[in-house]
Amino acid sequence: MNASNTSHLPYHKITLSNNLSVSYIDEGKGPYTLVFIHGLATYGGTWAHNIEGLQSNFRCIALDLPGNGHSDKGDLPYSIQYYAACVYDFIQKMKLTNVVLCGHSMGGQIAMTLMLNVPNAAEKMVLCAPAGFEQFNVFEKTMYRSVIGLADIFSSDENNLRNSIYNSFYKNPTQADGMIEDMLKILRSYPTITYKKMLDASIQAMMNEPVYNHLSKIIIPTLVIFGELDALIPNKLLHPISTDQLARSAVARMPNATLEMIPFAGHFVQWEKADKVNEAILNFLI
Repeated sequence: MNASNTSHLPYHKITLSNNLSVSYIDEGKGPYTLVFIHGLATYGGTWAHNIEGLQSNFRCIALDLPGNGHSDKGDLPYSIQYYAACVYDFIQKMKLTNVVLCGHSMGGQIAMTLMLNVPNAAEKMVLCAPAGFEQFNVFEKTMYRSVIGLADIFSSDENNLRNSIYNSFYKNPTQADGMIEDMLKILRSYPTITYKKMLDASIQAMMNEPVYNHLSKIIIPTLVIFGELDALIPNKLLHPISTDQLARSAVARMPNATLEMIPFAGHFVQWEKADKVNEAILNFLI
């Protein structure tokens, strides 16, 4: 076992059906098992404050997706569908029941995709600043990828990675320094070309596999949480609407969803305003 610099929560390992070793945090117990799915090019430790705040009420599991964090890396077929299948295999391998999928950013898009594919995969769902609500035409995809894409933000350059995390917070981003140090250690363990392939494929997948037009098919109770001052979703240059407008438009399509907007919070809402997010999750599940 090793411990995350951000949380000191121990990691465990399990081998999926595709023979990949996946790392995960597993703490607490309770009536629900919360399966936390991280966002683009991050790791399970981005949920550390939520695990610490919720583990007395629920079993809390945060996995590192294949190709990310402390899990196996390589030339893998990265896509939202691929990640969703891996998460479902993880749930099956772990024999988890009463599952609540909790996804941040790309992890939210993965969670929604899994529920579209396997409607009984979870009992409920929590989405924090989820990707997948935006839709991109061909021109916007080209612009997003070549000029203002996340590839330039979450790049293999350590200063860019640090700045990108800071920019994902509304205020006092230095509270993320522990998370950043973890991510820099993970980044240094990657062959650069492997990291960039994973990053590029994941970005393409987020644009090419939106869920907006299928939201009406997600019928399980769902809590959607956004920071009111999210600077990443929606992409302000391509879609000059507010985060609130995007969120309300998407949630209105979901038969059993509620929206919570957190003031004075950015994209890493579950970290920046962990107490507020944990309170919302508790109210949703209890």
